[in-house]
Amino acid sequence: MSLAAVSDAPVDLAALAARVRELARDMGFQRCGISGIELAEDEAFLADWLDRGLHGTMDWMARHGAKRARPAELLPGTLRVISVGLDYGRRDDEEAWATLENGERAYVARYALGRDYHKLMRGRLQKLADRIADEIGPFGHRVFVDSAPVLERALARNAGLGWIGKHTCLIDRNGGSWFFLGEIYVDIPLPVDPAATAHCGTCTRCIDICPTQAIIGPNRLDARRCISYLTIEHEGPIDPDLRPLMGNRIFGCDDCQLVCPWNKFAKRTDEPDFRARNALDTATLPELFAWSEDDFLRRTEGTAIRRSGHARWLRNIAIALGNAPTTPAVIAALESRRANDDDVVRESVEWALARHGASVSP
Repeated sequence: MSLAAVSDAPVDLAALAARVRELARDMGFQRCGISGIELAEDEAFLADWLDRGLHGTMDWMARHGAKRARPAELLPGTLRVISVGLDYGRRDDEEAWATLENGERAYVARYALGRDYHKLMRGRLQKLADRIADEIGPFGHRVFVDSAPVLERALARNAGLGWIGKHTCLIDRNGGSWFFLGEIYVDIPLPVDPAATAHCGTCTRCIDICPTQAIIGPNRLDARRCISYLTIEHEGPIDPDLRPLMGNRIFGCDDCQLVCPWNKFAKRTDEPDFRARNALDTATLPELFAWSEDDFLRRTEGTAIRRSGHARWLRNIAIALGNAPTTPAVIAALESRRANDDDVVRESVEWALARHGASVSP
């Protein structure tokens, strides 16, 4: 239902926009902005990225085509997009670097240490939409949290939440990049916010630090080399040439954010739901490799890690064990999975054992 159908009384759209931001803060979001739906330049950039095959095996990105950059095609009647940002994580950069430097420990991307943000944000966004409806009556809308073909970073940039950095993450000059994004598509012609301008300047720290050199140019990511893609989205064996570069990163990668100078301004919020579960911020590789499938399903319930599945979890850890220091515990862990039912896991284990000079098959 359009806003015009709600009431004959005129609505003060500027006041409503201000009220939306106030309600967003009440829902626990640290940032909120409103944008239009024009994304022609971003659509062209996306088309070129897909044409070059830089999306790897994420065929779903190509299947959705231009719809990702055309909000009104995804939800007919959409006039504006409300974008929100939710901070996550503690100020634990030193701890993160310490884990990356300790080859016996497992590194999990900071966003995945606790509860799955999708569910938490979706719930809060729906409550925000409900509160707006309480104010003006029913209106056309739909809530998104990485759940449909949405160019969320471009929309958030246009809403003033931050600019898209050279590493392709969104950066808020007053809050860094450690935050999640969510959107509400609405059929209300709210006034839009000024788009954010870029402030990366000549800095290339994120490009230089990438372990696999997946950032092939400013704002240009080759997903086929990205550790986040390889450990989360990619099925099957991982390119042997990339495995030594992955270190102990078993689910995602944060290097480009950890090194970004703008994150010294991050006001990271210690959201209880995002605190580390199962000691994932301190666990060793052998400890996690010992999880049975039942253990994995039980321990990862309600987390983003669940989507990787047990076999990919083991594949990733096997590769990390291959990069770990040669110790009895590491060798014993690998030997314990040598007869795994999954072909990819077995191959990864054999590769890892070969790295330790222990590749003679039983």
